[in-house]
Amino acid sequence: MQPVDFTTLTATCSELRAKWLPARLEQVYQRDRFTVSLALRTMKGRGWIDLSWHPVAARICVGDSPPRIPDTFTFSEQLRHQLSGLALVSIAPVSPWERVIDLQFAKRPGEPALWHLYAEIMGKYSNVILTAEDNLVVTCAHQVSAKQSSVRPIQTGQPYELPPSLTDAVPSLSESLDRWQERISLVPGQLKTNLLKNYRGLSKALVVSMIRSANLDPEQSTDSLNPHQWQQLFQRWLYWLQCLENSKFQPSFTPEGYSVIDWPKPDEKQPNPANESNSLNPLNPLQNPLPNCSVQEILNSYYTGEINQQVFAQLRHQLTQKLNNVLAKLRLKANTFKERLQQSAGADTHKSQADLLMANLQHWQPGMKSISLPDFETEKPVVIPLNVEKNAVQNAQAIYKKHQKLKRARIAVEPLLAAVQEEIDYLEQVEAALSVLETYRNTQDLQTLAEIREELIQQKYLVVPDYRSSDKNAAIEFHRYQTPSGFELLIGRNNRQNDQLTFRTATDYDLWFHTLEIPGSHALLRLKPGTVAEETDLQFAADMTAYYSRARHSEQVPVVYTEPKYVYKPKGAKPGMVVYKQERIVWGRPQQAPA
Repeated sequence: MQPVDFTTLTATCSELRAKWLPARLEQVYQRDRFTVSLALRTMKGRGWIDLSWHPVAARICVGDSPPRIPDTFTFSEQLRHQLSGLALVSIAPVSPWERVIDLQFAKRPGEPALWHLYAEIMGKYSNVILTAEDNLVVTCAHQVSAKQSSVRPIQTGQPYELPPSLTDAVPSLSESLDRWQERISLVPGQLKTNLLKNYRGLSKALVVSMIRSANLDPEQSTDSLNPHQWQQLFQRWLYWLQCLENSKFQPSFTPEGYSVIDWPKPDEKQPNPANESNSLNPLNPLQNPLPNCSVQEILNSYYTGEINQQVFAQLRHQLTQKLNNVLAKLRLKANTFKERLQQSAGADTHKSQADLLMANLQHWQPGMKSISLPDFETEKPVVIPLNVEKNAVQNAQAIYKKHQKLKRARIAVEPLLAAVQEEIDYLEQVEAALSVLETYRNTQDLQTLAEIREELIQQKYLVVPDYRSSDKNAAIEFHRYQTPSGFELLIGRNNRQNDQLTFRTATDYDLWFHTLEIPGSHALLRLKPGTVAEETDLQFAADMTAYYSRARHSEQVPVVYTEPKYVYKPKGAKPGMVVYKQERIVWGRPQQAPA
């Protein structure tokens, strides 16, 4: 993930100052353990600014409105208590070339700042720290003890200290090409590495894009550059510095991430020399107008997507592992119950043997280990094992007792096996929903996973001490498709959506689809009064229903469909589990589904 570097931080703060100063702080909300959002209102509108100290995605930018979930974090509560109602009057760097921003709050614009909220955007060392006028730390996102850092501990009640000063050279527009080239090539090495080592304010992403814009290889050695190539690269260097000086940025997405600098193309005409100190003047960034999207939109979109991908992968792995473990235990338990039922299947045989022995007591003799007697009906010989220490009646009684024990076992085990099988069917339904979510594509995928996680928590399969329920008012986004005749087909993404689709969304005119005795999603073909679905529509719905099931990799899958009024949820049934009647069958072809 591309980190926020000094250039990006300068660009985003420049935009924030232009649009959000001064602003009244109306609300503070902490989205997660790494991000707090400030609700600001200006004369022109209201918005949220995200401050994140995420170890790989630390940033400050305008973000989306937070979900309607109660905020239970202590840090945001402390910020809310101290800053609510105050005016944000300044967003300023604490010192040149540092990635530390000072957000200053006062009673009203023009008055001295009462509070300073320092956002340290420094990778894994990022933090957000609140201090009062006396520069004492009031609260921070995470405290750093003296044991953790002897250089710069951060503790409440202690004076706030800036990060240690950087020691690398400061980039400057007044530096000559010869001096700049000498500094970079003094010790031969990779061009990218030498640039990063010798100047502050640079990042890997910035340096790589700068070098590539000069049609050079970031990995090539500094010894391999000719004078013309050095001039090309120096031109980009000056262009970057002038963009910083004039606060003129042009954000855009790149294959590797994003960029806030619109680099000149290698074949563009070069500017003419202007003086002896600089061999080339930088290109004028004022000639490059800002695109429609802002730095805030680029950052919010990029980091939201990247973090969602990480959260999606971690959450899917967690849920998959949990389901696999629980299902393995349940299947083992089910097999044990089945074995006990197979053993109890001989209960009737034991009763018939005991009856046969009691009817033929005269054939028993002391010391017999077994006795062969003709069956009552077939008259075929039946061999009955005997205990030599017991007489015929005692042996018969022992066999009767074994018959009763096996009979009681069968009565006890059958409902237990049914309950375990019902639980397995439910979890396989959840597993089928997870199997469709192989990769992250959009925020709906992450919401679907969150709903599955919440469902497993509510069903007591997951134990999460700091669990916070999701936004109950969040819109449900079904999979939506259109049949060949133009009818809408809705497909649930998980059990919560399946229940919503079947029992709240469906009308009497619709058709309900599900794979036959195979875990999968519920599907609803929306029909208007008086309309009839064609065979192509039914086949399309069956194909899609089969695709969103556990049998999605099969060639043909049996799919049932019926009217929603014939679909029922048994009392006490788990989410997504239903029974149906008056169904018809159509064979779905998941491989032909357009998903």
